[in-house]
Amino acid sequence: MRVIVQRAQQAQVSIDGNVQGAIDHGFVLLVGFQDGDGQAELDYVTHKILNLRVFSDAAGKMNLNIQQVGGAILSISQFTLYADTRHGNRPSFTDAGSPELASKLYDTFNRQLAASGVTVVTGEFGADMQVSLVNDGPVTICYDTDQR
Repeated sequence: MRVIVQRAQQAQVSIDGNVQGAIDHGFVLLVGFQDGDGQAELDYVTHKILNLRVFSDAAGKMNLNIQQVGGAILSISQFTLYADTRHGNRPSFTDAGSPELASKLYDTFNRQLAASGVTVVTGEFGADMQVSLVNDGPVTICYDTDQR
């Protein structure tokens, strides 16, 4: 499982020109899965994201997590996180999880995040989406469960 976390002042996802979901401040998550991922990977990344202290406290230090600042999450499925670019100029996506597995894991992951009380909005799995955001900082964190 790979997740790119971007701290955002605002973000939205559109499909065919219609806004599917939007947040005022919080995280934009780009989420990808590979075959073999399961509940252990979901639990690990959910815990890491919910406890990630990258929001400023009263002293201006990155010391608060998303729950402490009342932030929201915009979660976007993105199989291209598993692009293999080692050979040639056209990426291969054979390392990405099967759509059936990835779709189930993505839904479960979003439910787990929301169960914490954080608002979670999503794009549409497998859709052609346009994501816009104002990256705050910028702060960008990468999680890869193969490297924990």
